[in-house]
Amino acid sequence: MSLLSRKATQVAKSAAPRRFVFLLLDKFTMINFAGAIEPLRLANHVVGKTLYTWALCGEGGVEKTCSNGATFKLDFGLTDVEREDTVLVCGGIEIQKTTTKAVVNWLRREARRGIAIGGLCTGAYSLAKAGLLDGKKATIHWENQDGFSEDFEQVILTKSVFVMEGNRWSTAGGISSIDLMLRIIASDHGEDLANNVADLMIYSAIRTDQDTQRLSIPTRIGVRHPKLSQVIQMMEGNIEDPMTPADLADKVGMSTRQLERLFRRYLNRSPKRYYMEIRLQKARNLLMQTDMSVINVALACGFASPSHFSKCYRSHYNTTPYRERGTQGAPTPLMGRLSI
Repeated sequence: MSLLSRKATQVAKSAAPRRFVFLLLDKFTMINFAGAIEPLRLANHVVGKTLYTWALCGEGGVEKTCSNGATFKLDFGLTDVEREDTVLVCGGIEIQKTTTKAVVNWLRREARRGIAIGGLCTGAYSLAKAGLLDGKKATIHWENQDGFSEDFEQVILTKSVFVMEGNRWSTAGGISSIDLMLRIIASDHGEDLANNVADLMIYSAIRTDQDTQRLSIPTRIGVRHPKLSQVIQMMEGNIEDPMTPADLADKVGMSTRQLERLFRRYLNRSPKRYYMEIRLQKARNLLMQTDMSVINVALACGFASPSHFSKCYRSHYNTTPYRERGTQGAPTPLMGRLSI
C-alpha cells in the first residue's frame, strides 16, 4: 500500500459503507452526476476499502438517458430506500417536465421517512416542487434562478456553489457537485482524505458553500473598471424598477455623459442599451422557465407597457414573447437554455 493510501486509511472510519442513491431524471446532465459519483469511487480507491457504495434509481426502474444521449441502466425504480441512505436528485434540462407527479410523491414519501435528500444542478427544482425546501436556503444553476425565485418564493435562494442545510442539500450544477462531495468526504473521514481525492481529480481549488457560482462582473465583461462594474451590479439588482442613466451616473460620482462614454469605450453600446439587454435576458428566462403570463413577465422586467415589451423583445430576439413560449424544447441561445 502506498504512503498516500496508508495515511488516508488512518482517517477512514470502520463503520458500514455509506450508500448514495442517485435519482436520475430524464435528460439529467452528466457532468453533475459524474462530479458526484467519482469522488466516492476515488475515496474508496485511496483507502483501499469500501467507504461508499451507490445505486441508480428512477421512474420506470429500467434506464434513463442523460442530456448528451448516454443511457444508464437503473438498479431499481421509485421504491423505498434504506433509512441510512442519502438520495441525490440529478436534474438537467426541461426540469419542469421531468419532475413528474410520481417523482414528487416519491420525494415526499422518502422525506417523511427522514431520508437525507439533495438536488444536483436543477434537481433543487424537484425538491422545491415537493415542498422539501420551504423556509430553507438552497441554490440552483444561475441560469435557472430567475424562474426558480418566481415559482418558489418560500425558498431562500442563494448564489452559492452548494448549500447544506440540515438534511436538505443543493448544488449549482456543473462541477459544483465535486465541491459538495468533497465536503461530505471531509466530514465523514477527514480533510486529508478529501484533499487526496481532490489531488487525484486534478482539482486544485476546492470551493466551500461561501463561494458564489458565477464569475465576477469584471471577469465576465473582460474589463476591470471599478465604476463600470458598480453600475452593472446596480443594473442587475434593479430589473423590476429600472434606474435612469442619470441616477446610475450619480451613484458612482459621474456625469451622464461620462457614463455614456465609459460604456461606449468598453462595451461598445450605450448604458441604456446594455440595461435593456439585461432586462430582456431575465424576461426570456422567465418565459422559458415559468408559467407567468407575458404581461406579468413584462412587469417583472420593468416594462410598463406589454406592447413596448413585445416590440423590444422582437427586436432583440427576432421573435415575440408569445412565440417564444412555443419553442421551449428547441435549442436556444445562451440565456434560453436550462442548465448545463
